[in-house]
Amino acid sequence: MPAFTAWQNFYVIVGSSAGALIGLQFVVLALIAENPVPRDLEGANSAFATPTIVHFGAVLLMSAIMSAPWPAIATAAILWGILGLAGLIYVLLVARRMRVQAAYSPQFEDWVFHVFLPFAAYATLTWSAYASGSRIDGALFGIGGASLLLLLVGIHNAWDGVTYHVVSTNRNKVKAKAIAE
Repeated sequence: MPAFTAWQNFYVIVGSSAGALIGLQFVVLALIAENPVPRDLEGANSAFATPTIVHFGAVLLMSAIMSAPWPAIATAAILWGILGLAGLIYVLLVARRMRVQAAYSPQFEDWVFHVFLPFAAYATLTWSAYASGSRIDGALFGIGGASLLLLLVGIHNAWDGVTYHVVSTNRNKVKAKAIAE
């Protein structure tokens, strides 16, 4: 598709970044596996860690969809529309998980980066699928923007998770040392 050709480099960069960050996230999770286990770890992981991998995976999938040699835009639009709708449902599930988990009390920034911004990105994907029939250029910029937003949200959330674990681990080590003395 000629309309997709101009976007090939963008999706090579964004898709490669998402794939690399998925691998890096698994490395970090393996490294912090030795840290003390907070209460309701499973609830916190499903609310905060898993969505990061899902968003990176969505970016990787979008890059693959946008790089495939489609004979017409309709098939690609249907696929990114389905991804957008699935993402919207998933973000609502994440919001529920954030409310019910007991390991951490979410702050405003957490709601912005784990719910509001991903919701906006997936809504943009859904809108872009609808708009692709009449506004292909606008739809392509919407998809590119949504993909980049999900990538940046994932980077922020991964960094936030790592710093939380480092700080809580160091805090626990200081407490343990004070008790031992």
